[in-house]
Amino acid sequence: MSHSSRLFPIILVWGMLCLALVIPTSGWAQNASEEEFLVDKARFTLENFLADPDMQWFRDYMKDARGILIVPQFIKGAFFIGGSGGTGVLIARDEKTNEWSYPAFFTLGGASFGFQFGGQASEVVLLVMTQKGIDSLMSTTLKLGADASVAVGPIGRGVEGSTAPNLSADLLSFSKAKGLFAGISLEGAVVAARDALNTNYYTTPTKTIDILVRRSVSNPQANPLLEVVKKATKGNS
Repeated sequence: MSHSSRLFPIILVWGMLCLALVIPTSGWAQNASEEEFLVDKARFTLENFLADPDMQWFRDYMKDARGILIVPQFIKGAFFIGGSGGTGVLIARDEKTNEWSYPAFFTLGGASFGFQFGGQASEVVLLVMTQKGIDSLMSTTLKLGADASVAVGPIGRGVEGSTAPNLSADLLSFSKAKGLFAGISLEGAVVAARDALNTNYYTTPTKTIDILVRRSVSNPQANPLLEVVKKATKGNS
């Protein structure tokens, strides 16, 4: 095993811990304002993607998505060893009723080698296209490319009357940096549940399954985000 391969798990865990500090956990957040801010940012990001004329394929795929993970700020190359990641929210569509859940909080993180300074901030949206993808996200952590397949979603205005390309991946990633398509590969990235943020936001001990499957908690502050999703997926709900 190479030296880099042995270092990778250590660097990845270190990076995820650093990302966990970006948004306060229950000991620091007094009124869930940081979580509310993230939900609002997720809505702005989604509206931005939906309004982009070059995101026609994104709009087409979103209509059939089983879940949507929105990371408003994904930082790439922010550390000496090029870590990357950000915190976002996931909403899921019920398999039977097609109703959308309230948001659950997740961190998306990875590690890449190549010593660099500074960082590039991107907006990332992952469309979960299969039930397998949703089920995989019910675990504590999910490694993209191993536990569920991921592909970079197509970009462009498409052709009127045509159908989106038939991609079979469990998750499709779409990303923009400074308003432009970024095409970030998320192969090998880790998605981790943030139950502390869930608990802050819903003001009661809350796990991902309580939000996405049991639907036992709610927060009306997320209703504007859900309205954007419902409008964009109208006809497929």
